[in-house]
Amino acid sequence: MKILEKQIAQKLLKIKAVKLQPNNPFTWASGWKSPIYCDNRKTLSYPTIRSYIKIQISRLILEQYPDVQVIAGVATGAIAQGALVADALGLPFIYIRPTPKDHGLENLIEGDLKPGQKVVVIEDLISTGGSSLKAVEAIRKDGSEVLGMIAIFTYNFPQAEQKFKNARVKLTALCDYEAVLNEALAINYISQDDIATLQEWRNSPSEWRKDLK
Repeated sequence: MKILEKQIAQKLLKIKAVKLQPNNPFTWASGWKSPIYCDNRKTLSYPTIRSYIKIQISRLILEQYPDVQVIAGVATGAIAQGALVADALGLPFIYIRPTPKDHGLENLIEGDLKPGQKVVVIEDLISTGGSSLKAVEAIRKDGSEVLGMIAIFTYNFPQAEQKFKNARVKLTALCDYEAVLNEALAINYISQDDIATLQEWRNSPSEWRKDLK
């Protein structure tokens, strides 16, 4: 996995799907100040990278979950990549909305999922893990089994790791925060002096730079 993590980190940094700005932090939707921003949907615009990610996720699914029957994507970021993976594996695809539709059948799960089917969930990004695990809960409530989740990137926040452990969900990520920092340092995107700031943020993201408005 270390080689794969490095290769994915290289690709995400190359197309600016991941940006690092320790001295000019971003503001997330949650209000958190962050020296990093990740938008893996950008990978869809690069056919070679898009296909590489599809192949690697498909390979991991075949290795770890040979009994999988359905691929699920978490809306909206993982819908396209999940569909690509399902197509590569010749499996049915569904996706899970963050909230039910406000019309029609008010579905939370879109697609045809039968009770008892074995599902692997695809996610583009794991931060706190809340929205990802809501998708897992929806699948379980529908009477199906979640074998595990595969994500393109995770911040490896301790609280997210604990949530996945509590929910009994195995998470595998193609790339993580440490791999991105290591690669960014190797290509001189960031300096050694930036590492302490970036690690400080990861250790306490909700409290970091609260002084900034």
